[in-house]
Amino acid sequence: MKITCTKTNLVKGVNIVSKAVPARTTMAILECILIDASSDEIKLTANDLEVGIETIIEGNIEERGIIALDAKVLSSVVSKLPGEEVTIETNSSFVAKFSCENLKFDIPGRSGEDFSYIPVIPRNKPIVISQLTIRDIIRQTIFSVAESDNNKLMTGELFEITNNTLKVVALDGHRVSIRTVELKNEADDVKVVVPKKTLNEIIKILDGGIDDEVNIFVTDNHIIFEFDNTTVVSRIIEGEYFKIEQMLSVDYGTKVKVNKKNLLDCIDRASILVKEGDKKPIIVNIIDGSMALSIKANNGSEMNELINISKEGKDIMIGFNPKFVMDALKVIDEEEVNLYMLNAKSPCFIKDDNGSFVYIVLPVNFNAPGAN
Repeated sequence: MKITCTKTNLVKGVNIVSKAVPARTTMAILECILIDASSDEIKLTANDLEVGIETIIEGNIEERGIIALDAKVLSSVVSKLPGEEVTIETNSSFVAKFSCENLKFDIPGRSGEDFSYIPVIPRNKPIVISQLTIRDIIRQTIFSVAESDNNKLMTGELFEITNNTLKVVALDGHRVSIRTVELKNEADDVKVVVPKKTLNEIIKILDGGIDDEVNIFVTDNHIIFEFDNTTVVSRIIEGEYFKIEQMLSVDYGTKVKVNKKNLLDCIDRASILVKEGDKKPIIVNIIDGSMALSIKANNGSEMNELINISKEGKDIMIGFNPKFVMDALKVIDEEEVNLYMLNAKSPCFIKDDNGSFVYIVLPVNFNAPGAN
């Protein structure tokens, strides 16, 4: 194999596919990136058997061939090349010779025939969505995916299409994040759970805007994201996702409209007093046109702050994990948010008027001020 390309294209391609190289594996071939110039295009591929990523880079192919190179070594070498034009040439011993200006690198590789290729999966009608939209949807929900794998379904997000509307749901047993968007192109109904790892890598790679599209294909076992010159293939999480419909009926006794930044900044200040693991709730006391927020740390430190609000319904005192409320507020773009609460033991809903987002945060028990 002998190919020539720019350093810029090579670095970008290696960075994209490196996200599918496993951190730890007993299969040495999975620690490699495949450089495939066996056809009329230069394709880079990595695959950890759960997520596979391939991308096509521009360049010239003088001799066709294929080789697998250690991903860490390849990434380090290409990032430090001194010039812009790079030539990669391989021999029968699977050694890749990199030439750039006056620099030459020899990197031992492996036969490309031993590589675990991304499975060839038939495509059905695509789900078409803008890169900006899918990136925002994932960013605005993924923090609610469970960290542990005690329940496998909680380690992914539900992608559900009904009547040409995409709903994405994440939950971890303490909170729920939901984003809903209408699709511009007609799409078949579908319901699939996508692993958090896959979605994290997707939003790292996507850099397009509202006019740049992603084509999504769903099969019985896989989901495929195609955009620009890149394809991401991921296994899906099997099983029946949680029924969340009954959670979404908002029966409330108190509705509060509040400036999002003021509320977020207040909780952020309160969190300074609480060490990680203390599990100290922030107490929200809503009376008439004001919201009093207070928190008391284990060392006796205490903060109290008052925020102006617009309230409908009854007064209420309720406690929350401050991080869970902050996580939701950080990804909401609106200037004001609505909070809906029923009582101190029922979930709080943070939502907009048209239903494009819903964040549900479960309350926590607390001792009321003055209690022993």
